[in-house]
Amino acid sequence: MHVTVLGASGRAGSEITRELAARGHVVTAIARKPEAIPTGDGITPTQGDASDAAALAEQIRGSDAVISALHFDVPAVTLLSALKVAGVPRLLVTGGAASLEVAPGVRLIDTPEFPEEWKALAQDGIAFLEDLRSEHQIDWTFFSPAAVIEETPRLGRFRTGGDQLVVDDKGESRIGFSDYAIAMVDELERPKHSRARFTAAY
Repeated sequence: MHVTVLGASGRAGSEITRELAARGHVVTAIARKPEAIPTGDGITPTQGDASDAAALAEQIRGSDAVISALHFDVPAVTLLSALKVAGVPRLLVTGGAASLEVAPGVRLIDTPEFPEEWKALAQDGIAFLEDLRSEHQIDWTFFSPAAVIEETPRLGRFRTGGDQLVVDDKGESRIGFSDYAIAMVDELERPKHSRARFTAAY
């Protein structure tokens, strides 16, 4: 596939870009600082600002899908508008774990343990997901990862879920960046969560 990655210089975006290229996909990797984007066969580093919907539409035109690893300062409506103008049918988004349920009706963000300093960004992600849920033209997927994403060796195995936080036998919810990227590219190649959210953790 021809896939455009937004925020390709960030930690998650970089790993997703590498994983796509390793599987033989053609990647247009967009970031404000293209010099920080991973290099390699199949990767075209590109300077861009996703907040400009018209310019973004031109950059993603011809893509089979867009994967956004951006922070949520770029609204869902901006990305969706660009995809519609460009005729790109799929949007996959790297989200957060805050809105995952830890008990019926109780989200991670609602727990006393959730750090206060993370709440503003988490609320932006929750609002972004809600905006996606009202979108019926673009085939979107929102990937909420484990509660903790860390630098760990690639395992190539993890468990997936829907709206509930996935935890291990110690009650912890973790995944490494490389396995996070595997989960995202697996969903791209073999879609199981059309217009839905999913999660992954060890």
